[in-house]
Amino acid sequence: MVLFSLLSACRKELEDEELPLHYMTEEKARRRVPKGPSAVDSYAPQEKANGHYDDDEGKDVYHKQKSLANQRVGSGRLRQPPPPPPTSMREFFFQNLEHIPPIVYTLLSCWTRFHKIGHSNIVIWDEAHFGKFGSHYLKREFYFDVHPPLGKMLVGLAGLLSGYDGSFEFKSGAEYPDTVPYVAMRVMLAMFGVLMVPLGWYTAVELGMSQWACHLVALMVLFDVGWLCISRFILLDSMLLFFTFTTVFCLSKFHNQQYHSFSFDWWLWLSMTGISIGCVTSVKMIGLFVTALVGLYTIEDLWEKFGDLKMPVRDQVRHWVARICCLIILPILVFMASFKIHFMVLNHSGPGDAQMSSLFQANLVGNDFAKNPLEIAFGSRITLKNMGWGGGLLHSHIQTYPVGSGQQQITCYHYKDENNDWFVLPNWQEPPYNPNEPIRYLADGDIIRLNHPPTSRNLHSHTVAAPVTNLNYEVSCYGNSTVGDVHDHWVVEVVDDIKQGSKDKVKRVHSLTTRLRFRHQVLGCYLRAANAVLPQWGFKQIEVSCDKENNVKDTHTYWNVESHRNDRLPAGETKFYRSPFLRDFWHLNVAMMTSNNALIPDPDKEDILASKPFDWPFLYLGLRMCGWGDNQTKYYLLGTPIIRWASAGSLILFVVVLGVYLMRMQRKYVDMEPREWDHFVYVSKIAFFGWVLHFAPFLIMGRVTYVHHYLPTLYFAVLMLAHLLDHFIFSSRRLTQKTKWISFGVCFFLIFGCFWWFKGLAFGIDGPIGDHKGLGWRKSWNIY
Repeated sequence: MVLFSLLSACRKELEDEELPLHYMTEEKARRRVPKGPSAVDSYAPQEKANGHYDDDEGKDVYHKQKSLANQRVGSGRLRQPPPPPPTSMREFFFQNLEHIPPIVYTLLSCWTRFHKIGHSNIVIWDEAHFGKFGSHYLKREFYFDVHPPLGKMLVGLAGLLSGYDGSFEFKSGAEYPDTVPYVAMRVMLAMFGVLMVPLGWYTAVELGMSQWACHLVALMVLFDVGWLCISRFILLDSMLLFFTFTTVFCLSKFHNQQYHSFSFDWWLWLSMTGISIGCVTSVKMIGLFVTALVGLYTIEDLWEKFGDLKMPVRDQVRHWVARICCLIILPILVFMASFKIHFMVLNHSGPGDAQMSSLFQANLVGNDFAKNPLEIAFGSRITLKNMGWGGGLLHSHIQTYPVGSGQQQITCYHYKDENNDWFVLPNWQEPPYNPNEPIRYLADGDIIRLNHPPTSRNLHSHTVAAPVTNLNYEVSCYGNSTVGDVHDHWVVEVVDDIKQGSKDKVKRVHSLTTRLRFRHQVLGCYLRAANAVLPQWGFKQIEVSCDKENNVKDTHTYWNVESHRNDRLPAGETKFYRSPFLRDFWHLNVAMMTSNNALIPDPDKEDILASKPFDWPFLYLGLRMCGWGDNQTKYYLLGTPIIRWASAGSLILFVVVLGVYLMRMQRKYVDMEPREWDHFVYVSKIAFFGWVLHFAPFLIMGRVTYVHHYLPTLYFAVLMLAHLLDHFIFSSRRLTQKTKWISFGVCFFLIFGCFWWFKGLAFGIDGPIGDHKGLGWRKSWNIY
């Protein structure tokens, strides 16, 4: 209220001194009698001395069309004439009066985000993952994760700036040692949460909301306990939220430049929108949802321009080219640049090597592939890497198929262990391998057995259907080093070699560079691994099957020898070719999507942290972020109930209101003037479609979902709530200023009061949870 008192005092001073129109708030400008052709907007009725608006002698103002003179029909923020250069500090202050509220809110946001941020000195929730990934950047070790790298690189940067050396393992629930500046890292990442508040304010301004609604948006972003809690730890979510906010802000800024296409500001905000969607997608792939919102806006915008018969064809083409360059090419370049930096920084061998191609791994510092023998021979112990996008290592383990033959499982695995090893042995119709005989090198057309050293079984296929890809044959492990049949025989077919050239030039199979196919001698099918994920009984690993189709261009049937050990052969001294960036980029993205799709709920296990999408809008469940013992500081990811419930209700209300307006329009009622209707629809589309695009995909996702997945979606519900309150209360011509003040006061009291009641969920709860009464507003919340 101190902020409003300051603004009221400034407005009173402005009333005493006649200042130009640009010094006024939009609300006051509407009620001012235009003095000339420079008036921006003149459709609002004048306020009478008794505090009521002129409603045309008691008639319903919504039933009568006003004059359209001097109106700017459109949407978004009203275009303001540029102010003259200030001649004094006083004029400068009044010209920038609108920036005082966001500054105050930003300072309040600093307090909420930083207060007691280091109170808990243990690894909280997903800090165990993202802190560890930050450590890999500092040690420059290659790792693998299902998310793009930008957010994790920023975590690593925060660690670098705070003096962290990357030595901590970030085990869940472990206590931070004195050598880990976890508080500094949390503070740096919390800055993204701090900046969400002014972004919320300025986005509301650019969307053309009144000052009242702008305050409400800022207050809801400031006081939502869920946004607050997620911003205070070493996580990616604060960055995801920040870039989601910036995308909506840049889009609204660009929309307001439409009156002057191809100007500097127009290009600036179109480019900034593209950069922002590139950044949000580079943090997490769900950034594609807000990208889809920008895409829908762009399609509608270009469609409207296509219908403008006065626009020259040359300008139509320029608009299309501008959108393609700034909203498609530029975001892709930003996304790819994050991966390029990722590869440049992580140039040492690490735990994620096996996700990448063999050539990529061979160029990592600390990798021993250069010491492996170059030419493959019978008796060699090898690993086979599938060369399809996202391909893994041919793998087996003692577990058997619960369906089909019941024999030992064969899978593709993305991590290195001894179960990936295979001996290259002669087929059953040839003499057994004798290490004392002359070395026999592997070549095109050889018929071999692949024997699994840990279990002594042979790679095998038969006419049993594969468990997932039913049209293919099952591949299993069968027999042992002395027992087997012709179904263990595989014909080596050389495709080509990166160094030696085409197939006819390949005399011997080389490790890393020779591409191979393995054809089953009896069935004629080809060994294939195409990213089909096995159920839980197969540990969510990749299915390996035998493909009946001889598709010579199917890279999922291509294999190369990755690691190679043979004491009879000399160590290699090969300088490897570098793997092309575009191939590595695509390979890693396919692996990310494959691994993400494998994160499906296990029906045999209960995940107490998981939740369903319909649990989120009305806060059916929260999430315990740490241990819940009496001696632990406890954090509960929930959200401010009044904000969640009211914003979710506003979405339902909007559908009803829109239906009523459309029916009344069909009956020829005029409820709003053209600009009011355009503005109402424009903000509604941003909020409603933004919410739907962020929420609906989770309804069809197979992967496990959690409460924090709703946090970006909540922003659009908050915009819808502020928009409807603005439409029905704060911009109403029927209500008095007193009524509006009271309405705003009630909203502020509910938001702040609810935040204050639940603030401990974000700041941390000490002692027995039973001592903190009144937090279980719903029985489904597992707080107690």
